[in-house]
Amino acid sequence: MMNDQGTEKIIDETKQGTTLTLKKEEANTRKLYIESYGCQMNFSDSEIVASILSQEGFNTTQKLEEADLVLVNTCSIREKAEQTVRKRLEKFNAVKKTNPGMKVGVLGCMAERLKSKFLEEEKIVDMVVGPDAYKDLPNLIQEVDEGRNAVNVILSKDETYGDVAPVRLNSNGVTAFVSITRGCDNMCTFCVVPFTRGRERSRDPQSILAEVNDLWEKGFKEVTLLGQNVDSYLWYGGGLKKDFEKATDMQKATSVNFAKLLELVAQAQPKMRIRFSTSNPQDMTLDVIESMAKYENICKYIHLPVQSGSNRVLKAMNRLHTREEYFELIDNIRRILPDCAISQDMIAGFPTETEEDHQDTLSLMDYVKYDFGFMFAYSERPGTMAARKLEDDIPEETKKRRLQEIIELQQKHGLLRTQQHVGKTEEVLIEGASKKSDAHWMGRNSQNTVVVFPKENYKVGDFVNVKINDCTSATLIGEAVEYSKNN
Repeated sequence: MMNDQGTEKIIDETKQGTTLTLKKEEANTRKLYIESYGCQMNFSDSEIVASILSQEGFNTTQKLEEADLVLVNTCSIREKAEQTVRKRLEKFNAVKKTNPGMKVGVLGCMAERLKSKFLEEEKIVDMVVGPDAYKDLPNLIQEVDEGRNAVNVILSKDETYGDVAPVRLNSNGVTAFVSITRGCDNMCTFCVVPFTRGRERSRDPQSILAEVNDLWEKGFKEVTLLGQNVDSYLWYGGGLKKDFEKATDMQKATSVNFAKLLELVAQAQPKMRIRFSTSNPQDMTLDVIESMAKYENICKYIHLPVQSGSNRVLKAMNRLHTREEYFELIDNIRRILPDCAISQDMIAGFPTETEEDHQDTLSLMDYVKYDFGFMFAYSERPGTMAARKLEDDIPEETKKRRLQEIIELQQKHGLLRTQQHVGKTEEVLIEGASKKSDAHWMGRNSQNTVVVFPKENYKVGDFVNVKINDCTSATLIGEAVEYSKNN
């Protein structure tokens, strides 16, 4: 789900219609079409939605024109993501003219942000459903079927969908997402997530382990543990993380934090690769890094957004760490996990950012030398503290120029990092055919770097040791030498 480094295009600008084959297929007569935008959590949520609706008589389809129900799972992280959704709604409207019985629903963060206002702005929309209301979909669909618009955007204090077995949409049968926590308590001034997904609450570790074990039994070889802030995972019997102080002594003594959860998952399936996303520098602790070092099957890759290299801008963003504290964390990762890859999120042109602040960002990048990154120009989001308190005062030309400088530096560092793999033999999990050549496989190594190599007699889902012979700034090129011992 990652983009090529050095580019602005990310997952929120992709869409996917998905096909689902169900055991109940004969009994399901209505057709559901889903498009997902935004973070990996949205794609995971779409799998939950498909699972819930499969029990309500829906099979999914890749053909928009034949759908009885069209759902678009939305992102609000940037204005561009919302514009993309509105353009898709125009497309749905055109299709609806030839299929007047088709109903359209908007899910996710954009639905939560705009609520019933969406029905006024987009006349085609019949249903608006926030991220915590998917279990109410059967009732909402009944409302729509009876000719009424339906809205449920109530944020929950405890919903984690831990009791819903997701339907794996458009799956390669090899990799899967497992949601472990929802919401975020870190009120970064640029971010809408706390307003669209609510407070942090974690999922019962036993339900997580059950889902991971089930995926292994079904042939999956890799899982990514998902959360807006995985490092804040904390299970003490249920409830919001902020209420942990009120927990009993027994609850505190038997609580499970993220480092412990990582170990439980790694121990449960020692031949399955374990990844996680996304981390927050202020919440990542040494025990997480030590757990990664302890287990071979926990991938050596950390996505560690920093957003800026300037202490002044970090404070304005309400990032509860300094540049120096970030460096200390990076140094600890390098010490404990010398072969660990690190990626970043970076915002160019945050309000009040000076040239000196921008140079601080470039110097931070020079210190870390990230393997890859996700870089954006600042986009003001309505309702955030930055939108309410700070003027978006950086000219677009300046934003674009600073962003381009960040991208160019990342491309330089990316090439430096991929070159370090050349000459080594590394384990690769085959995920599918290369996009550029039917004669080559594509997979990733532990560090999350894409590797391509000739197919020979290997197949999707194989762990293969690949000798790396060449590279670009984003891709390793090699040849398979043998099956890995992990097959």
